[in-house]
Amino acid sequence: MRVLVVEDDPRLSALIARGLREETYAVDVCSDGTSAITQAMVNSYDAIVLDVMLPGTDGFGVVQALRARQLHTPVLMLTARDAVSDRIAGLDAGADDYLVKPFDFGELLARLRALLRRPEAVQPMLVQLADLVVDLQAHSATRSGVPIPLTGKEFALLALLVRHARHVVSRAEIVAHVWDDNHDPLTNAVEVYVNRLRGKIDREPFTPLLHTRRGVGYVLTDIAPA
Repeated sequence: MRVLVVEDDPRLSALIARGLREETYAVDVCSDGTSAITQAMVNSYDAIVLDVMLPGTDGFGVVQALRARQLHTPVLMLTARDAVSDRIAGLDAGADDYLVKPFDFGELLARLRALLRRPEAVQPMLVQLADLVVDLQAHSATRSGVPIPLTGKEFALLALLVRHARHVVSRAEIVAHVWDDNHDPLTNAVEVYVNRLRGKIDREPFTPLLHTRRGVGYVLTDIAPA
């Protein structure tokens, strides 16, 4: 999952970004409303963590601008304001949830997970494909009951593929949802991580599940290629 964090307090911004990355999210950061609107329109985010008090365009204005452009990315607003009127203003502007500072990071994670479960069809937290079981909340995976040791980035890649099981996921989609703006598109990082993941989930004696569709992308499937 790729998240945009918009916060003008450098210390808090760094803390949130580091915590989210430790939870395998890809994170981009900006510190003002104008940049937030630009980033959100250019990149594909699964959620936005947005402070209200920002230089230039405030958080309310950012949400209104995004919704006016028909961008419906879930938005979790952060603010030191605790007045009911401010919370109402944020929700009326188009935010999906509201968290008052100071907050516990565990609650921020829980609220993000709730927002990410909201799209059209609610995604289960435990996904199974053949004998591969992926726990999206515990960040763990097994095959035939055998635990698979995965790094954070490997798990993020697996989570994306298993959410789109039996459908081809393009390299561009992988970059957009697993890497952040620091990723160099000219590197072969995607191919490297796909091969690492394949080496772990498809090792002997397991039947291969991760397949390459040359020129198209990658697919996690239990349906044998024709």
